[in-house]
Amino acid sequence: MKIIPLAADSLGVRSMATKIITDDTVILIDPAAALGPRRYGLRPHKLELEALEVAWERIVEESEDAEVIVITHYHYDHHSRKRNIEIYKNKILFIKDPNTKINRSQMWRSREFLKKIRNLPREIIVADGREFFIGDTRIKFSPPVPHGEPDTKLGYVLEVLIQEDFGFIFTSDVEGLMDESQLRFILENNPKVVYIDGPPIYLGPRKISDKLLDTCRKNIHRVLSETQVERLIIDHHLLRDLNFREYLHGLNGYITMAEFVGLPLNMLEARRRELWGVD
Repeated sequence: MKIIPLAADSLGVRSMATKIITDDTVILIDPAAALGPRRYGLRPHKLELEALEVAWERIVEESEDAEVIVITHYHYDHHSRKRNIEIYKNKILFIKDPNTKINRSQMWRSREFLKKIRNLPREIIVADGREFFIGDTRIKFSPPVPHGEPDTKLGYVLEVLIQEDFGFIFTSDVEGLMDESQLRFILENNPKVVYIDGPPIYLGPRKISDKLLDTCRKNIHRVLSETQVERLIIDHHLLRDLNFREYLHGLNGYITMAEFVGLPLNMLEARRRELWGVD
C-alpha cells in the first residue's frame, strides 16, 4: 500500500487530501484544498493563492486513476461543490451521512454538494460505521465522532481505516484526539500508520484550553504506546501556528506530512504576517 499526500497545511494550504494505492484499488480521501480567508486580519498572500492552484492541479491529476473517493465531512477544505467536481465522475463515493449526526451548517453543505454532483458518481454510499472490501483491500469507517471536543458545535466526522498489507488510519478533523470515541477507533484497529489532525492551537486558549491540550497529549501518547504504530503523522490545524512543536511538548515520534514525504515545512498561513511584511 502506498500513501501519497496531495495537499496539507505543512505543504502550504488547508487540506488533508490523501491518495491511497493498493493492489486492488485507488482511493482519494477528502480531495479538496482551501485557504483561511482572514488570518491576523490579513487576506491570503499571493504565495498562498499560488499554492492553492498547485494543490488543486495535483488533486485533479491524481484523481484520474482513482476508483473510490471518500468524504469524511462537509467543511470546504475537505470537499468542494464548486471546484473541479468532474473528479467525482464514475467514482464510488463514500460519504458522511448527510442526515444524521450532523450540524445544520454541514447538513446544508452536504445537500448542496450532492445536488451539484448528481449523476456524476457511479455510486454514492453512506459510510458511517460501515465496512467494505474491494478485493483484499478493507475500508472501514468509524461511527461519527466529534469534530474536536465532545459536544462541539462543529458537528461530526468519520475516521477511515484502509488496510491491505498494513493498516492506515486517517482521522479527519478530530483536532488532536480530544474525545475517547476518536481514540477508540485507532486503538481497536491497531494501524501501523496514523494521520491525525492536530489541535487548532492557532485559535488561542479560548478554543483550546490547557485541559484540552493535556487531553490531546495524553491521547496521542496512548496511540504511540498502545498500538503498533510505526509512523505517526500530525498536521492540518496544528500546522497553522509556527510554534506548533511547543504545544506537544513531551511527545516524540511524530512527523508532519511534509516530513513524511521528505520536504521542508511550508507553513504559508502561519507565515502570513511575514509574507505581507507586517510586524
